[in-house]
Amino acid sequence: MSDIYHQKNRDMQDQFGTRPLADRINEIVIADKLDDEAREFITARNMFFISTVDDQGRPTVSYKGGAQGFVKVLDSQHIAFPLYDGNGMFLSAGNIDNNNSVGLLFIDFENPHRLRLHGTAVVSANDELMAQYYEAQMIVRIKVRNIFVNCPHYIHPVEGHTESIYVPREGIETLEAEWKSWDILADVVPEKK
Repeated sequence: MSDIYHQKNRDMQDQFGTRPLADRINEIVIADKLDDEAREFITARNMFFISTVDDQGRPTVSYKGGAQGFVKVLDSQHIAFPLYDGNGMFLSAGNIDNNNSVGLLFIDFENPHRLRLHGTAVVSANDELMAQYYEAQMIVRIKVRNIFVNCPHYIHPVEGHTESIYVPREGIETLEAEWKSWDILADVVPEKK
């Protein structure tokens, strides 16, 4: 069995009578490698959520989006994705550089399905994958600790395959976020490279 549960999880499982269910899920659902189904699901997404932890142990969650397939499955235990221009806070990247534990949640809202991935991450502006992502500022690589499908019961269906108009694409000028033109920020927004 994996090490996914700690004592407080176990206490609550016992309180609600779900320890046998949790153990069975651990046995049949939780894996430490990406299989073909997980690879296909991840590479078909154009967005996901990532949770990181700051230097004081406080969690934060960020939305990451791009063109379909922007998350690459490198092998059965590694994925990578680009960090594009954002709000300049570098919360995810700075947190990863400080504490490399991450959690990712991939969701298909059209055909309710979700996949969780936990692992250890590194972030670099000198990664060899930089050349594969137009306008990437850095690359995040993650080594999988565990991965599992998660109950889609409460996922509300959303239709539409559209991507943000801000996703960098070669041959098309990348639009700036409207908020970067606000007068109150004009003197601190860096020049686009």
